[in-house]
Parts: sequence; C-alpha cells; structure tokens
Amino acid sequence: MDSKELKKEIVDEKTGITYTLVGDYYMPNLYLEPEEKITLNKYGLLRLNYLKKHKKAEYSILFINRELNKHLKEVQEQAQKEIDFIIKDLKSKSDLTEDMKNTNPLYWVGTMNSIKNQAEEIVLKKLIYV
Repeated sequence: MDSKELKKEIVDEKTGITYTLVGDYYMPNLYLEPEEKITLNKYGLLRLNYLKKHKKAEYSILFINRELNKHLKEVQEQAQKEIDFIIKDLKSKSDLTEDMKNTNPLYWVGTMNSIKNQAEEIVLKKLIYV
C-alpha cells in the first residue's frame, strides 16, 4: 500500500485516540494538559528537597500523577499560614511591646528572631519533614 493512499488522520474507535500519518507510520496525537506554574518559596523548596532525598516513592508518585506542583503549593501556603499564626501567638505570650522597637531594639529583634525560629522549627517538623 502506497503512502499516497493512506489517510492523513485516523481515529481508533476503541480508545478514541486520533493518529496522524508521519512518513510511513501513524503517530498518536497525545498531549499533556499544561501544569500551573508556581513559584516556590523557602518551605516549598525544603519540601521538594525532602521528598527527593527521603521519600523517593512519594515524590515519584506525585510527579507521575502530575500532582507535585499542587502538593508543593499547598504545603508552602499551609506552612506560611501556620508560621504567621504561631508567631502571633508566641508574641502575644511574650513580654514584647511595640514600644520596645524604639526603646530597646536589640532586645526586640532578638526576641522576635527567637520567636520566628521556634515557629519555623514547629512547622518544619509538622509539615515539611513528614
């Protein structure tokens, strides 16, 4: 059979896949839906790195199912929300006041850094490294 006699496109009735004639072969017209583009922050990158190094099966499953970006986006958003909440809670329980920013800035900055580090440690153990 000559390629001039072959149809340019055919449809497999069982699968519904359309095939296009390329040279002497029919190639399936397959495409992937575009994934949402996301920008990873610190927590998304930490989660991605953790999955790649310590949870290879979970990483592979998420990647193959095209759910990795969605997972990383959810984790980083949740991590940021929890850190903000924990910082606010710890700050309210501490002796810090807004006045201290002006009267004792070194103490205020040191205490805020300590609070932020505590919040970050909690979130890393709870969301990132699991």
